[in-house]
Amino acid sequence: MDKGSFRRRKESQNGSTGHTEHTNHTKNVKATVLQKEVGLLSGICLIVGTMIGSGIFISPKSVLLYSGAVGPCLLIWAACGVLATLGALCYAELGTMITKSGAEYFYFMEAFGPLVAYLYSWTTVMVLKPSSFAIITLSFAEYASTPFYAGCTPPPLVTKCLSAAAIFLIVGINCLSVKLASYVQNFFTAAKLVIILVIVGAGIVLLAQGNTENFSNSFDGASPSFGAIGLAFYNGLWAYDGWNQLNFITEELKDPYRNLPLAIIIGIPLVSVCYVLVNVSYFTVMTTTELLQSQAVAVTFGDRVLYPVAWMIPLFVVFSTFGSANGSCFTAGRLAYVAAREGHIVKIISYIDVKRYTPSPALIFNGIIAIFYIIPADINTLINYFSFAQWAFYGLAALSLIVMRFTRKDLHRPLKVPIVLPVIVVLISCYLVIAPIIDKPELEYLYCTIFMFSGLILYYPFVYRKVEWGRKLMRPITMHLQLLMEAGPPEKIE
Repeated sequence: MDKGSFRRRKESQNGSTGHTEHTNHTKNVKATVLQKEVGLLSGICLIVGTMIGSGIFISPKSVLLYSGAVGPCLLIWAACGVLATLGALCYAELGTMITKSGAEYFYFMEAFGPLVAYLYSWTTVMVLKPSSFAIITLSFAEYASTPFYAGCTPPPLVTKCLSAAAIFLIVGINCLSVKLASYVQNFFTAAKLVIILVIVGAGIVLLAQGNTENFSNSFDGASPSFGAIGLAFYNGLWAYDGWNQLNFITEELKDPYRNLPLAIIIGIPLVSVCYVLVNVSYFTVMTTTELLQSQAVAVTFGDRVLYPVAWMIPLFVVFSTFGSANGSCFTAGRLAYVAAREGHIVKIISYIDVKRYTPSPALIFNGIIAIFYIIPADINTLINYFSFAQWAFYGLAALSLIVMRFTRKDLHRPLKVPIVLPVIVVLISCYLVIAPIIDKPELEYLYCTIFMFSGLILYYPFVYRKVEWGRKLMRPITMHLQLLMEAGPPEKIE
């Protein structure tokens, strides 16, 4: 394994002159590690900006479909917000207790050992993160291309090409600079909050005018099954997904003991209130039948309420999905980076750009995998596939918190939540994973499970045994990629 970075090797080749230059400019040289450049505001924007993406403009129809009526639909949206907050509080304790980027990866490593951590990194790096990236960029592409195809659906090829272009652009931004990616995130978070406020404000005005017909007898006709409620939660929680994103970049967060829990406490309740009020606004102008028939709920709302400035809705939805995709890419790269740094993925992915201090190989890798996931372009299937595995890991993370209360009592806990919170998250996670399978078994759940455990085929020879021929095969590939991307291995800070 390499012991230094490009800079160190260059200095050693330059002899005493290089050493003197390094000594004279020590204060101006940064170590080849991820820098702490994310403050409280950027942290809040990362949470809010990642959570408010395509979900609130796509999921309302699916949540209503599975819940059966307006009343249960609004209750599920509120319950999803409560569940996201409970999960985030558990993650706040985990993140302040284990201050390493990578979120669940290191929590599983500490609580259950390297095998479980490897299976998580394998599934998340290869499926969950890139599929999430693909889902959001497909939503971006659909909304961005719709104005050019009035009265008809945009061709799938156009949607896929635009989605791929968005992936390339976002990966490029994140490779260039952490600060640039943070500025982009802050700008698009502000933009999406503007359109949320416009929708909510319009809904309040309509309610004040007496448009409450759809809220009378709001529970009539609702008789959802055990599994249908689980699917309704799947689609609602998809809109809330992103509440744990800050835990992936803990190493880059300024004062994580303060800013991590504070960003969670501010960001998630803000999003929860916004989501419930947005759905209330939708129901002020659309009946349940009209909402289920709408191709784009937010656009239909805008056409009926905001004419002649209805164009604001698709424009700001494009902003919203782009910002969410940027946040997803930002955190996904960090997980791939730390997994490679621990030896669970090929070493080149753990390298850092020696000029810009970004994990560019990991970001590029995540983008390439996401390109493959846009080929099917079936958003609903991807959401179900994503949620099934993701909530299995969320429950496992909450379980790791319970386990470490007994096995790792020595760890410093700046924030300690009541033990009942992770117990509730574990139980609800079990329900969300099991209920839809019992109610409506589908092959995609089996494929997901098989893929998760297929990582064991690679784990034994390459991670556990560390076969020598594998290292010899990767060594020249790593060297050429390192030269091409001007990247070096991360340094250890003592």
